[in-house]
Amino acid sequence: MSSNSYPIGTPGQPWGAHEKAAWLARQRVQRSYADEVEQHILALRDVFKVEQYGQLTYADGDYGLYGLRSAQWQPNLPTALITGGVHGYETSGVQGALRFAQTQAADYQGRLNLLIVPCISPWGYETINRWNPDAIDPNRSFYVGSPAGESAALMHWLTRMNVQINMHIDLHETTDTDNSEFRPALAAREGKTHDNWNIPDGFYLVGDTFSPVPQFQRAVLDAVQAVTHIAKADENNQLIGSPVVQPGVVNYDTKKLGLCAGVTDALYVTTTEVYPDSAMATPEQCIQAQAAAVCGALGYVLRLKS
Repeated sequence: MSSNSYPIGTPGQPWGAHEKAAWLARQRVQRSYADEVEQHILALRDVFKVEQYGQLTYADGDYGLYGLRSAQWQPNLPTALITGGVHGYETSGVQGALRFAQTQAADYQGRLNLLIVPCISPWGYETINRWNPDAIDPNRSFYVGSPAGESAALMHWLTRMNVQINMHIDLHETTDTDNSEFRPALAAREGKTHDNWNIPDGFYLVGDTFSPVPQFQRAVLDAVQAVTHIAKADENNQLIGSPVVQPGVVNYDTKKLGLCAGVTDALYVTTTEVYPDSAMATPEQCIQAQAAAVCGALGYVLRLKS
């Protein structure tokens, strides 16, 4: 299915400043980052070292950016990075990272160093949006000279820490609004035609083309299967338009695309995708699936270490 219709812009013409301003005027705060995310991060000060690694100032307010760092950091241990909320509207990524930090992270104390960034895009969280106020997708902006403050702030924090990251899991969702709003908006912004993709019903992973580590991806999916179902390939043996390289997994060139999953040189990298609109999964199951994916990824790294 293709469509040129979007309420902003002229079909076939990329957006300029006027169209981006018109898009921004349509956005509304719909929930509270301070209440639903920030206060829960700050409440973990007794368990983690909480670091404010940046601040974003937008018309809707100021947003502190926070990372959680293992309080008993040991340089000889592997380090794992867990990120959520690169796309603020993908709720279970944010809440899944928090859930893991609140309920399961203590199990890894003294075994792994943890860096957890529950919500990279707080404005996107509040407005339930994929982009930031400048109509920029943070998850296409992890590169030197990034135009997205959300992406640049995380990269600067990781650079300042100067630690080797062994594993990175980035928590995402694929939703029905990808076809109804976000992909049409992207096509309109770029002056292109929008083509719907098949939304996978279930959980799947996006690996790195140049570090696919299929056994690692399998370990994550095995952990998730105890919580929710794994997405099946479509009639073209694809998920979201990409070839399935193993059940429940597609690969992207994460660095070329500027994805958060490519922000480090970790060997073990994956991006989770859960489907919150599925008739076979509840919002709570999606949160649990994200936390289970983190545990599956960490468990694999620990087994290699032993």
